[in-house]
Amino acid sequence: QLQLVESGGGLVQPGGSLRLACAASGSTLDYYGIGWFRQAPGKEREGVSCISARGGITNYADSVKGRFTISRDNAKNTVLLHMNSLKPEDTAVYYCASDPYCSSYACSGDSCFEFDFWGQGTQVTVSS
Repeated sequence: QLQLVESGGGLVQPGGSLRLACAASGSTLDYYGIGWFRQAPGKEREGVSCISARGGITNYADSVKGRFTISRDNAKNTVLLHMNSLKPEDTAVYYCASDPYCSSYACSGDSCFEFDFWGQGTQVTVSS
């Protein structure tokens, strides 16, 4: 049973950077595509980015293109999300989950919950 744990969240001022990590246990990530999602208080969950099992495909939501970069290191059983030029509207709990087809970047609300093996999330707060 794949289990995922998110880490790396924190408080950062606008324009700053954070690196989030999605670490796997119970199985390796070699055969799993992974998506990053976020949910702000009072808002629906939305896809942010995804990466295929071998890293050959990456996709990003329009809201984060050019600012966020997803990568993976299967030897470390980890997927990273490097976030640059952070904005207050990036404030949310960030989650990772399995994503076989790297389609999660486009999900919102109910459509996000077709994905499996959710972690518990890590809080990102962007504020001056």
